[in-house]
Amino acid sequence: MKIAVFGLGYVGLSNAIMLSQHNCVIGCDISPERIAMLEDRQSPIQDELLEQYLRRDDLDLAFTTDPATAIEGAEFAVVAVPTNYDVETNFFDTSAVDAVIEQVLAANDQAVVVVKSTVPVGYVGHARERFATDRIIFSPEFLREGKALYDNLHPSRIIVGERSERAQKFADLLLQPVLEDDVTVLLTDADEAEAIKLFANTYLAMRVAFFNELDSYALSRGLDTRQIIEGVGLDPRIGAHYNNPSFGYGGYCLPKDTKQLLANYSEVPQNLIRAIVDANRTRKDYLADRIIDREPRIVGIYRLVMKAGSDNFRQSSIQGIMKRVKAKGIDVIVYEPVMEEDSFFGSRVVNDLDAFKAEADVIVANRLDPDIADVRDKVFTRDLFGAD
Repeated sequence: MKIAVFGLGYVGLSNAIMLSQHNCVIGCDISPERIAMLEDRQSPIQDELLEQYLRRDDLDLAFTTDPATAIEGAEFAVVAVPTNYDVETNFFDTSAVDAVIEQVLAANDQAVVVVKSTVPVGYVGHARERFATDRIIFSPEFLREGKALYDNLHPSRIIVGERSERAQKFADLLLQPVLEDDVTVLLTDADEAEAIKLFANTYLAMRVAFFNELDSYALSRGLDTRQIIEGVGLDPRIGAHYNNPSFGYGGYCLPKDTKQLLANYSEVPQNLIRAIVDANRTRKDYLADRIIDREPRIVGIYRLVMKAGSDNFRQSSIQGIMKRVKAKGIDVIVYEPVMEEDSFFGSRVVNDLDAFKAEADVIVANRLDPDIADVRDKVFTRDLFGAD
């Protein structure tokens, strides 16, 4: 079977690699540089397992910048292009998804479009009306950056937003290369599948916010946060997972998905969803004030990336701390080895780690790292468990 995948970020590329083990897959992206790297079997994103698979010679996988080449003869078209949250419209910007759907429907009168980009609840229903077709379905992704291919091969569940034979067929394609037994496949209606994605990520954001507010309480009262979290987590209904304090939830999905879900609640009574969004801002305000109280001349930001094994720092929560500190007139420098630029939002990038450690009065770090262990007295972090 031929499958086209549009958008070769961590969602699209991991799906393309996974599906190409048993099918003919053509990945399409608007970036010629990205396509050139992939044709040389070099990954444009940091993901160790993905990089290993990309070098295998048993994948039926090709790449192109031409949508017509990608979609010709394809039975499924997977859409994994970005849908960033637009603060002006208070809604996801789905224009890139719309554009791909329009191209696919115009060039192929048989292909089923499977949207894997995150979209607002009701998107597929409206898209079917606008494009006058039923060949659009939604299948949510539950992937971690840096672990995208691993999570595709070891999924918690497979969900396709249509209860039909073609939806089951696509679910079977996703299930074929899976390395786990007894993975649950759930076929739902379209709106319900879209809601599952947003509610799942908002629950995770709520859990981050809860343990962060626990940590804020402990900091303000001089209590040992770790002891409290360990005791709370011993309740099996709560568990000792996803409980490491941080500067707030961040990354590509949680901030925008929580805001989108809140927007979907515009005519529905709620308190909790708003609180989750607000809690993230409050957390950054509180921690920034703690840093400012130290009266540093120069604050060093050690790594912008949020997760081990990832090179992505879009919407990383540490950027919120950085902006608040700079707003007080404090000089901020950045150490981030994945950056080639010499500045980041007006702050100087210092590539020499020793020079960075010597210059900074306070070093703000998402995660404790052996490279800054020798200046632990300067380090401000909320990493208690050494986990993402």
